[in-house]
Amino acid sequence: MQGLNDRTVGMLPAAVARPAYDRKALKTGIVHLGIGAFMRAHMAAATEAAIAAGDLRWGIVGVSLRQPDTRDALAPQDGLYTLAIRDANDQGQPRQRLQVIGAVTRLLVAPVNPQAVLDAIAAPATRIVSLTVTEKGYCHDPATGVLRLDHPDIVFDLAHPDAPRSAIGMLVYGLQLRHARGLGPITLMSLDNLPANGRVLRAAVLRFAEEIDSTLRKWIEGQCRFPCSMVDRIVPKTTDADRDAVGAALGCVDAWPVLGEPFFDWAVEDEFAADRPDWPLGGARFVPDAEPFERLKLRMVNGTHSSLAYLGAMAGWQTVDKAIAQPALREHIAALMRDEIEPTLPALPGLDLAAYRNNLLARYANPALAHRTQQIAMDGSQKLPQRLLGTLRDRLTHKLPIPRMALGLAAWMHYLRGVDELGQSYRIDDPHAEALTALYQQSLAQGVSPQSVQALLAYAPVFGDLAGHAALTLALLPLLQSLQAHGVAATLDAVNRGGLTA
Repeated sequence: MQGLNDRTVGMLPAAVARPAYDRKALKTGIVHLGIGAFMRAHMAAATEAAIAAGDLRWGIVGVSLRQPDTRDALAPQDGLYTLAIRDANDQGQPRQRLQVIGAVTRLLVAPVNPQAVLDAIAAPATRIVSLTVTEKGYCHDPATGVLRLDHPDIVFDLAHPDAPRSAIGMLVYGLQLRHARGLGPITLMSLDNLPANGRVLRAAVLRFAEEIDSTLRKWIEGQCRFPCSMVDRIVPKTTDADRDAVGAALGCVDAWPVLGEPFFDWAVEDEFAADRPDWPLGGARFVPDAEPFERLKLRMVNGTHSSLAYLGAMAGWQTVDKAIAQPALREHIAALMRDEIEPTLPALPGLDLAAYRNNLLARYANPALAHRTQQIAMDGSQKLPQRLLGTLRDRLTHKLPIPRMALGLAAWMHYLRGVDELGQSYRIDDPHAEALTALYQQSLAQGVSPQSVQALLAYAPVFGDLAGHAALTLALLPLLQSLQAHGVAATLDAVNRGGLTA
């Protein structure tokens, strides 16, 4: 079959949506760092809707910060790719709706040509630089949110201004070049799953800028904008089987389609240094304060996703739909949301929490996504402070019970052993993997005791002020003992019956 590109896109089946605008007239207004599947399934899709409505100023330069694989896949396709929205029909049979996205105009690989990335940030037409670099991409301490000046990438970037490695270094040196050229300020927008993600990004950028030029820091502080945002769409990793299925439906080869669920929610603070696309045309909403939406998503969606993932991965339930189909796990996740997470959420006018909870359970049960639990389990040290520990802190502060929240944390600790209940080994994919696996071997591998639990809680980069917390230790102790001795299914049954509490 032929490959997808500007020449072949017009030959696609009529059911496939594709750009109806003149892509040659598309100008670049956005530089995006971290052009992975997540961004291409949400922000690019919303931008596509704004472009399709006639505003051709918002083409996207996509930047890969590490590997050339995205560029190598999409550059021969003129930046085109397919978004496959997948769910199931009333009979439970998977189905998909295909749309070819044309918003990406150019693809760069930072290690290959860092100057091109800096020039793109400093280009006169650039008004927004957005990021999906995952939690670890901010080179910060997840327990405190502070930029780590001792992080290897930050150390390197401060010494190599012409070839920065990190997203933070790339941004600051791009802004320095922009300032030197006498150009106006821009908006820097995080789309990552961090509480107050815009403020985290702002603090990191300003701290780095202070290290190189205090005048630049003052300009950034006074002129640039860092809106917080919350994005919610489940985007599983694309497999070869997905490529084959999409290619068969297109009648041509798409080297890197992306998958997503029909659900889409993006709340972004309407605080921009210059202009912005009409993203609500693609399902977004501009809000005065994103924090309530962030907390809702991080705790209800990401928190339960992580809890489900660690329990599912350890039990050998390889995908989210298979895991949530287990009655005991579904009961646990529903009760976790209702009894322990929802009471910690701020009021959101018009939000029906019971309906939100039921809709989320239905999203997890989507059989068309096949979202792997091991994918969600990655980078736990970076995710847990945002997804679980905030809720735990709130409940511990008010002396409220935490059996279900503690089970998610215990499942992560149990996951560090690197072997599931079926005897299958897996790699701990985490920036702190070496230290965490060593800590597991020194403590929990020989049995669970208050001392071994406290040894893990003392790991400051994850737990911060929770180190040595007596109530948390007592809650984790019987859960870890049960997971080790009896496994996930038996532990879930005991928790659902009200057992295993300190």
